[in-house]
Amino acid sequence: MESTAKKMATFPLTVKMVMIDLDGTLIDSVPDLAAAANRMLADLKRPAWDMAHYRAWIGNGVPRFVKRALTGEMQAEPDAKLYEQALVLFRMHYAAAVSDLSRPYPGVVAALERLKARGFSLACITNKAEAFTLPLLRNLDLYKYFQLVLSGDSLPKQKPDPLPLRHACEHFGIDSAHGVLVGDSSNDVQAARAAGMPVICVTYGYNHGHDIRQSLPDVVVDSLTDVPPYLRLYA
Repeated sequence: MESTAKKMATFPLTVKMVMIDLDGTLIDSVPDLAAAANRMLADLKRPAWDMAHYRAWIGNGVPRFVKRALTGEMQAEPDAKLYEQALVLFRMHYAAAVSDLSRPYPGVVAALERLKARGFSLACITNKAEAFTLPLLRNLDLYKYFQLVLSGDSLPKQKPDPLPLRHACEHFGIDSAHGVLVGDSSNDVQAARAAGMPVICVTYGYNHGHDIRQSLPDVVVDSLTDVPPYLRLYA
């Protein structure tokens, strides 16, 4: 599909590091997340949800995802005891099948190969817990592309807080202006803005069911393969 890019900044961006979100950007992980959540709900003798609901609920880490599956609402709080039981069940079911149905989006591998060949440092920045992030990346043969992986529990705060992005910049010894975040949600846009760096978003992600253009990223693309032409390596 041809890019529907809408420029909000000057391109090409001169950057050294490319940070990429996981769920909804690199990988369509909804099928495995939904299956695990519905197994959890079955254990609790509660009704299952369809895939559309789960697509809208992804993006704020496992704890919030489980709360949404229990309540059917974005910010509601379930009974504390029920939630603790559900969280254990979800983690058990998801860990057992973290990559059975999940797959990289079309063009992801080609884009990673191109970025790596051009000399960009690559980091994966996700709100998914490390216990699920690393097996998922490894099982789908994507881990090898990244020099740094920061999960939702790697640091005290996660996106939309800018801490993971700033930490990645410190890790590679670069100024935030020489990094770029590629994601699919308003969380990614907020984190990048707070960190003082540009952000590119894909149209095919989750973003709680909202059009990512409403969050005003610097550019919007239809495929990860559309990203490299917008970047120039900082020497």
